[in-house]
Amino acid sequence: MRGWHRLALAGTLSLVAAPAAFAAPPLQQPATAATAAGSNPREQALQSFQRDLVSVLALRATAQPLLGAALLARPLPKQPKTNSFHALISRAAATGDAGPAVQWARLADCDARADACPNATALRKLLEQAPDNAAPWLLKLGLDTRDMKSDAARDDLARAAAAKSYDDYAGSSLSALAGVVDALPPPPATQGASGAVGVQALIVLGNARLQPRPALPVAAKLCEDAGEDAAIKADCLKLGELLEWGSSPLARSLGLRLREVLGDAAAQADARQQRRDLTWQVQNYSQLALRAQDDPATARQLLAAAKQGGTEMSQLTAVLRASGVSTTAPASWQPATPDPAQAAPAPAHSP
Repeated sequence: MRGWHRLALAGTLSLVAAPAAFAAPPLQQPATAATAAGSNPREQALQSFQRDLVSVLALRATAQPLLGAALLARPLPKQPKTNSFHALISRAAATGDAGPAVQWARLADCDARADACPNATALRKLLEQAPDNAAPWLLKLGLDTRDMKSDAARDDLARAAAAKSYDDYAGSSLSALAGVVDALPPPPATQGASGAVGVQALIVLGNARLQPRPALPVAAKLCEDAGEDAAIKADCLKLGELLEWGSSPLARSLGLRLREVLGDAAAQADARQQRRDLTWQVQNYSQLALRAQDDPATARQLLAAAKQGGTEMSQLTAVLRASGVSTTAPASWQPATPDPAQAAPAPAHSP
């Protein structure tokens, strides 16, 4: 897929195969539009419009719009220092109303070439602000595994299993973007078949998909290699139950996978069915995301769900229901076979 606006939507499509493979994108720097933006006039106009949005939003002084501005600035090349991702996410983190979602986005404010990712200060703040959230502990698990700190990684797993929730703040990112994307009207040159609302939906979905996530396959491998270690197996079952009710389809998929591998026969059969339903849900949501570029009603539904807030999973479910799509897969439906390359375990993070 070529072009800046198609590049943004490609992130949405990456969710299609992820549940089947229970893989999550690694913490990484986003692909930029430095070369793609020149390929056609609409792509140039889209990038210019996003840059204008950042300039307007940079005048705000509270955490949520500054978070939205930072997320919009992150993939843009050659931003002025005052309107860069670093400057905007630092300002958002310094506001009095900044919460864990800001620190989560700040994880990406780092120098991958210096092997300084994720942002260590942001991770420390996250563990202080949200100690009962499993997501930061799973991120730390990936890092400690990479650094061959086996005792620390085992402790990370135990802390994640003892947490009260899992939230990787993708829903918060969608909400922050949806709350600011209408700060300026999209110019005619940016618009496709679904008009201004289609441009807004494209920008929200494309930029939200650039956010950091834990490398969940690291946790999957640790659990599946538990063997006869009853303590690890117990923690993995607790973690799996937590992830089944997690904030993202990726987390829910891993939770179901852990039950499928570690549970009894009845639990395994139920987990397989629920993972099938989850794949159905994600594939249909991704199809709706693509349809939004030609159907303004679908674009409005996607934006409305994001503006309501909640988790990525709750927003996905809301869009499906608003579009009349069942959350249960038909008996005759079978998921596509995942690409082996997409199923391969990801590293803890990559540049």
